[in-house]
Amino acid sequence: MAFRLTPHERGFYPLFTRAAENIVVAAGELAALVAAEPPDRPALAKRVKDAENAGDEITHEIMVKLNSVFVTPFDREDIYRLASSLDDVVDAIEEAADRIVLYRLDRLPAGITMQVDVLRRAAAATAEAMPKLERMAELQEYWIHVNSLEDEADEAYHAVLAGLLSPDERITDAAAVLEVIKLKEVVDTLEEAADAFETVANTVESIAVKEA
Repeated sequence: MAFRLTPHERGFYPLFTRAAENIVVAAGELAALVAAEPPDRPALAKRVKDAENAGDEITHEIMVKLNSVFVTPFDREDIYRLASSLDDVVDAIEEAADRIVLYRLDRLPAGITMQVDVLRRAAAATAEAMPKLERMAELQEYWIHVNSLEDEADEAYHAVLAGLLSPDERITDAAAVLEVIKLKEVVDTLEEAADAFETVANTVESIAVKEA
């Protein structure tokens, strides 16, 4: 790690860890929602929303601290990017949960379960990595792993899109077409969450390289 002559504020590290742990909660609740029967989904969506609100509060704490301390542990721009990308993850997770309930979707394609499973694994990896930021140790495995998970998420995304947009039987019913459009919005949002995880990992990589 780069040598510093001036003591810096270390309170950012616990906040990043809390943000990542909160994402684990949100991803877990989303997984429960996707596996649940439609009548049980609104309550689970509320839990995802609660996690999203908690994430907003943590992001706010980081921004307030960023604007109030003189010396930061690493570049201010990187702190902002990391906080924002963590927030983007939980926002996308909440949006996906909200759309599943709002659109009153019934049966969800198996591909959505695959997408959410990847998100849960990316969330766990991110939560494990955030405490290591302070020492900048053992982080390379993290960003390599998350980039690999993003590739897996892309495969799941393309597979579920193929099933929706190129079904075995031609869809002529207007209601069925609308259902496809609704489902596509959900899978697109889940892909956005996977992309946001990759942005978190890339930001961590950038920070580690600068601080080496």
